Amino acid sequence: MSRIVLEQRINAPPAIVYAYLTDADKWRRWQGVAATLDARVGGLFSMVMGNGMNARGAFVELVPERRVVFTWGWVDQPGIPPGSTTVEIDLIADGGETLLVLTHRDVPAEEAASQRMGWTHYLPRLAAAAGGRDPGVDPGPA
Repeated sequence: MSRIVLEQRINAPPAIVYAYLTDADKWRRWQGVAATLDARVGGLFSMVMGNGMNARGAFVELVPERRVVFTWGWVDQPGIPPGSTTVEIDLIADGGETLLVLTHRDVPAEEAASQRMGWTHYLPRLAAAAGGRDPGVDPGPA
């Protein structure tokens, strides 16, 4: 199993970034075309990408303005079944900005490159949206 760790600096305070991780309308601004987020421990996390792939899991931990943890996997991809991996997102205040640290755990080794590519594509889009900019139409990861 692999672990992916990525950092993204966001020109917004943690409270704003946290909202983009827990509110379905805000989530759709930076990733996917549909989302259902029941932001409570045990609540549903579901997001549909522009290509129709559906990621699904459940919220595991929510610490307002500091941390969001949810399980993750693909409904239509056997390599990472729904809820089989864990995404931990820590928000570290730095002046008026936020340092976001994403750790994606328990990723099968053969799926790690595609998961890393996806997060590397989407974290800058999150930074744009949370920072008050329009990330534009999502072309999906290259």
